[in-house]
Amino acid sequence: MKKFISWNVNGIRACVNKGFLDSFKSLNADIFCLQETKLQKGQIDLDLPGYRQYWNYAERRGYSGTAVFSKEEPLSVMYGIGSPEHDLEGRAITLEFQNFFFVTAYVPNAQEGLKRIDFRMTWEDKIREFLLELNKTKPVVYCGDLNVAHKEIDLKNPKSNVGNPGFSDEEREKFNTLLDAGFIDTFRYKYPNLTGAYSWWTYRFNARANNAGWRIDYFIVSKDLKDKINDAKIHSDIFGSDHCPVELTLNI
Repeated sequence: MKKFISWNVNGIRACVNKGFLDSFKSLNADIFCLQETKLQKGQIDLDLPGYRQYWNYAERRGYSGTAVFSKEEPLSVMYGIGSPEHDLEGRAITLEFQNFFFVTAYVPNAQEGLKRIDFRMTWEDKIREFLLELNKTKPVVYCGDLNVAHKEIDLKNPKSNVGNPGFSDEEREKFNTLLDAGFIDTFRYKYPNLTGAYSWWTYRFNARANNAGWRIDYFIVSKDLKDKINDAKIHSDIFGSDHCPVELTLNI
């Protein structure tokens, strides 16, 4: 059994000051990945005994960024998805293991007024091509802040958010395209009708206290891994960011 955790920490240095290390230890994952680390090389020294650390930094300071911490040493590590315009932002890391690839990503936000929707749409096509290429060799576990609520059940106020970043027709359709290409949303596979299950809440309007959130953090797996899905969880009781950690356990 392998336990995976993904967490958009919205700045790892800030999250460390809000109990990150305690949460990290208590979750005790085989692989633990972060999005939106918001730092450059040398700006933090995390003491994580038993884990190998892999960081991908954005060229722009204090922006974006991803990290993966793994107990097992991977066969290989790749940074980015082979798309120069996106790879400048430190948005993806891939670890190869004997039986699967593990990919974490911080998907670009379409931004207010969908002003970055073209950049986002290009990313979606590039990451799908990347995942499908990996999948030719071995199954893929793809996770992170995917910055989209797939269906109305995945956010508290769907009607008032139609067309907004994260719930636009374009973004939701690209998510459909990814699933149709041979992938599974593990949380919805396990809990198809569960409402009120969110992983992100705005800091405004007392949103978290009122559970007015969005489910935009995911574990997606190749259909070949369908029978190996043990459980998927959302740790909404863990604080430290405007996102909470999400979990997947696989019989692998």
